[in-house]
Amino acid sequence: WRTADLLVGTVGGPALWVGYSMGGRTALHVALAHPDQVEGLVLISTTAGIDAPDERDARRAADDELAARIQRDGTAAFLDFWLAQPLFRALPPGSAGRKERLANTPDGLASSLRLAGTGSQEPLWDRLVLLIAGELDTKYRDQAARMASAIGPCARVLIVKGAGHACHLEQPKIVSAAISAMAGEIGAASSRRSPGSHGRTKPDGGTKSDGRAAGSDGKANSEQQPEG
Repeated sequence: WRTADLLVGTVGGPALWVGYSMGGRTALHVALAHPDQVEGLVLISTTAGIDAPDERDARRAADDELAARIQRDGTAAFLDFWLAQPLFRALPPGSAGRKERLANTPDGLASSLRLAGTGSQEPLWDRLVLLIAGELDTKYRDQAARMASAIGPCARVLIVKGAGHACHLEQPKIVSAAISAMAGEIGAASSRRSPGSHGRTKPDGGTKSDGRAAGSDGKANSEQQPEG
């Protein structure tokens, strides 16, 4: 929740929030803690957490074990293991951002797992969102359907054909077009509510979107934990 508070302070106003994997769960926290700052959510390959307490405990233990392994073996060895998982089978090596990921320190990655892993976060199942998942990522595709069902008629689901977990890296044009379209809809709706406003809080407290998106994808650390 503290991360959500810090991000809201950084963005400085209502926005469309976009998050991938762990970044998606962070965006959900932002929406719950600061609903007035969230005009829409786009969640890519994201779950809302693990429901069952015993499964959450098991995941937390697994994350702690992996964190110790990272601190012992280093970032490069971890990335070799992490990117070789079936989860990223459809991700071309050139799109994996390995060079950027190597900037992560073992201690930083370990801290991310222990403090922000799926097992450490409470489940969050209710928010208005656009849910994006890769066709080949069956776990997250099913999770997207479940979340959409829980949210109700305002939820939308985009399944990216031929893509896996990192669908925004495998099919960036499709994903960016969907995000841009949602930002445009928010901007148009806000314009109808308050003509002449330009993305700032009005004296009466209303807001107008200018189509900007507040990213919470955390490319360096958004995937640095096993999902499931």
